[in-house]
Parts: sequence; structure tokens; C-alpha cells
Amino acid sequence: MTTLTQNRSIDWKCKHTWARARYNTMWCLIGCSIGDMGTIAFFQFTGIPWPTMAIMALAIVNGLLTSIALETFIMSRQMALGIAFKTAIGMSMISMIAMEIAMNVVDVTLTGGAKLNLWVIPIMLLAGFLAPLPYNYWRLKALGKACCG
Repeated sequence: MTTLTQNRSIDWKCKHTWARARYNTMWCLIGCSIGDMGTIAFFQFTGIPWPTMAIMALAIVNGLLTSIALETFIMSRQMALGIAFKTAIGMSMISMIAMEIAMNVVDVTLTGGAKLNLWVIPIMLLAGFLAPLPYNYWRLKALGKACCG
């Protein structure tokens, strides 16, 4: 059976796979949000006059880096550090980028810029969680690959 055929017959109702996809996505979200929101908070608190899109681009890069760092740390308890790092780098960048973009689009749309407010953070996190979730489920079901965790 080819991958294309397998993709057409994915069972989207598997509770076990959804649970694993949610767990993996949660760890990616934790890692991504540390760097992302930390960057936005830095610029917000220091008042450094960078353009919103430049702050968001840096926030996305920092979110990706912290997600990779967190995953490397988590996996280093199960394997050698070098292998853990290579595994973290090889994880789904599509998932992490979708998460980052969703979080930042929500922030800019709702606050008008690169601003963290207590009311926007839960909405950003929810958007960041939901955006890659179906993709993470698909990767687990169709390819047997986890993005994180």
C-alpha cells in the first residue's frame, strides 16, 4: 500500500492518536511560546522601537529555537545528547512554524501590534495549539512520526 493510499484511509476518529497528538502538540507549544512570548515581552518592556513585523519574525525564530532546545533536553534523558539534538532538529518544522504563525497573527490582529496582554495570551496559546494539531495527528497516523514529545 502506498503512502498516498494510506493517507486517503486515515482513521480520524482514533482517540489514542488524538491523545498522543495533543500531548506532543502541548510540548511543542510550551517550547515555542517560551521564546516567542519572551521576545515579545522583551520588546514590550524595553520599549526598543522595532517594527512589529521584525519583532514577530524574531519571536518566531526564537520560538523555534526554544522548542528545539526543550525537546533536546527532554529527549536527552532517553538518549545521548547529540542524538537528542539531531532528533529535535529533524522534527516537524511545519508544525512549529504553523504554531508560531498562528500565535503571532492572533497577537497582531487582536492587540494591533507585538503586545502581550493577559487577555490575549490564552487566545494566542489556543490558536498555537489548534493550528498544527490535525497535522500532528496525520503525521502520527500516516507516517508514524511524532513532531515532539
